[in-house]
Amino acid sequence: MRKENNRGGMNLKTTIRMITGCLMGLATTLIVPCHAHAEEYTYSVGQGFEFSSGKYGTNARTDSIYAPLTVIACPTNRLGFSLEIPFVYQSNGNVITGIGRGGMQGSKTTMLPAAGMSGMSGSGGGMSPSSASTTQSESGLGDIILKVGYTLLPEKDSMPQIRPTAFIKFPTADNNKSLGTGEFDEGFAVEISKWFGNWNPFVEAGYTVQGKSAQLSLRNYMAYNAGVGYQVADNFRPLLLIKGTTPPADGASSLLEVRLKLKYQASKHTGIDGYVAKGITTNSPDYGTGLSVYYDF
Repeated sequence: MRKENNRGGMNLKTTIRMITGCLMGLATTLIVPCHAHAEEYTYSVGQGFEFSSGKYGTNARTDSIYAPLTVIACPTNRLGFSLEIPFVYQSNGNVITGIGRGGMQGSKTTMLPAAGMSGMSGSGGGMSPSSASTTQSESGLGDIILKVGYTLLPEKDSMPQIRPTAFIKFPTADNNKSLGTGEFDEGFAVEISKWFGNWNPFVEAGYTVQGKSAQLSLRNYMAYNAGVGYQVADNFRPLLLIKGTTPPADGASSLLEVRLKLKYQASKHTGIDGYVAKGITTNSPDYGTGLSVYYDF
């Protein structure tokens, strides 16, 4: 049997079991019967774990892990900052991660075939540094994202909440390992939401300006998501949403993904989010799942 060259020093199944086990153990400890509402706190720290799998227009399947540590600070009840520091793993170098993040309603990103792979038209006119040995796994620090959001209009009886968000993506991921594009991105989004009894519909649209890459013909793109949540209990709310983007590069498809998300407030300070996702377009993952635990203080 052929052994896979695992230069990243990490076996995918072992990594999934280890991280999932830690998070599920923490979640099991934290989930206790209670009816606590989420309250307003100044700071929040969260640890997430996301797994996705797809071919993304190539001939090989790529499994990926995105595990972000997120720190949130809210100096006022309208203004909020967040810093996302992710660990990234993928089972091969056939795709480039780090595209399509930003906004408020959820993570998972588009993944593009590396230049020279499967018809992807990179402006560099050849192969990316990692595309010559696409079977090896890669891991490391992902792109760090800084966001700032401000509630421009709080929700009132006849008016929805309107909250603009701006973000910048720092190119901290190693583009030679296809863990990022190696470019700065900036963007903004506007989220509109409103409660109608226990129902909470929302919609968000934004625009991202991508850096210029010698290996990919990156485009600026629009991103959107829309959905509805229902408050089943004081501490439990499921949400159904769709999210997508216009094509983020020449030769790439748009992104379109359907996601079922569950939010559980385990205590006054501790919350747990989980989701399952199904991709629809070529550059979306075939399927994905995620779990995050956060603590407010």
